[in-house]
Order: sequence, then C-alpha cells, then structure tokens
Amino acid sequence: MAGFKTHITVSSVLGVGYGAAAYGYFHLPPSTCVLAAGLCGVSGMLPDLDSGPGRPLQETCMFASAAVPMLLIDHFEAWGLNREMMVIVGAAFYFLIRFGLPEVLKRLTVHRGVVHSLPTALIFGGLAFLLSSGADERLRLFKAGAVLLGFISHLILDEIWSVEFFSKHPGLKKSFGTAFKIFGKGWGPNLCNFALLGLITYTTLNEPMWLRQYCQQLPATNSRQATDESQKSQPITKSVSNWLNSWR
Repeated sequence: MAGFKTHITVSSVLGVGYGAAAYGYFHLPPSTCVLAAGLCGVSGMLPDLDSGPGRPLQETCMFASAAVPMLLIDHFEAWGLNREMMVIVGAAFYFLIRFGLPEVLKRLTVHRGVVHSLPTALIFGGLAFLLSSGADERLRLFKAGAVLLGFISHLILDEIWSVEFFSKHPGLKKSFGTAFKIFGKGWGPNLCNFALLGLITYTTLNEPMWLRQYCQQLPATNSRQATDESQKSQPITKSVSNWLNSWR
C-alpha cells in the first residue's frame, strides 16, 4: 500500500500539471489554477479518511475545517447573510468539520471500504462543485475536476502497490481490487453510498438554478443593502472620478 508521502506527492504533482495546463492552454485565471492545484494535492489524502485516527484523517479535517468556510463566503452573500451571521455560520462549519466529522468517520467507516471507491470520488467531486463560488459554472467544474483527479490518483496508486513486481514470486496481493472499485462489502454501506451519490448529483445539477431563483426572490432591502456595499467597495479611482464630476 502506498504511503502518505507517496499519495500527497503524486497528487500534488498532478495538481501542478492540471493547473498549469489550464492556465497555459485555456487561459483560466491564475488564482483559479493555483486553487485547483492545491485542491488536487489535498484530495490525494481523501480516500484514507477511513483509515482511522491517523495522519490523513487529521490533516484532511484540519484543512477542510479552515477552507470550507472561506469557500462558502460567496454563497453566504448570495443567501443574504450579514457579516455577523457569516462569522457564526462559518464557525459552526469549522467545529463540525474539525471535531465532529473525525468522530463520525472513525465509527462508521472501515479501511478500504466504500470510501475507497469510484462512487465516493464522484461524491467528493460534487461536493467540491457545490462549495466552489463564482457565477461561471465552468470554473466550478474545473475545481471539482481537480478534487476528482486527486482522489482517483490515490485509488490507482493503491492498486499499483497491490502488485508484487520485484519479489521472488511476482503476483497480486490480497489487497488488489479493494481500492479502484465500484462496490464495497455489504449492502448497507453500498446503499448509503449510492443514495448519497444520487443526492449530491441531483443537488449539483439543480443548485445553479435554485440559487438564481433565490437571488431573484430576495427582499428589496437586501438588494439595496448589496448595492450600497458594492458602491462602498468600488475602486478608489472611480470614487475620485465621481467626486470630481459632482463639482462640475
């Protein structure tokens, strides 16, 4: 089985290539490419969330608890939350992910179970799309693809390490086929996994439409408040220009 350093190194190298290719060939924004590269690198640890109280679980939850609230800022604004509520909701996400999620995973998962599977890779890709901000859905798909790439790289490495190449008796280890798979053991975990995949897929396909409809139904007071905030945050050159025009 490939170790932690191997997984994180390979996924990080893939992330750099993924981001560089997007910037060089498709001229995507540099900040988006850098973020996607980082997401791909971190996603190389995600399948080992089922490995129990170890380094992958700790590192991933620590990173996610800090990153998720920041990724949700644009969503908070679209939902009409004020600054105080953003802090409260962001703190709630932090504590849930940092302290609640590890306990749930340690109790409900087993190593090389359904977490090491292609459906779970699609689940995390869908979650990345939902967490990503921006009006351009193509950029959100690009960042979701980075998470999917990092996750799948972990599964492939585990399968490669399940083959004995240089021993006296080359062959397959017992762990072969337990990572890059569609179904795990037991109908219960598989049923839950595919139900979650269906929910995430349905939400991902409809979320942009739901968000547009919600924004159109926001009260006029929120719209005026958003307009005021945007006017306050306009570039200083534009503010000076408006001030000069008022004296003409």
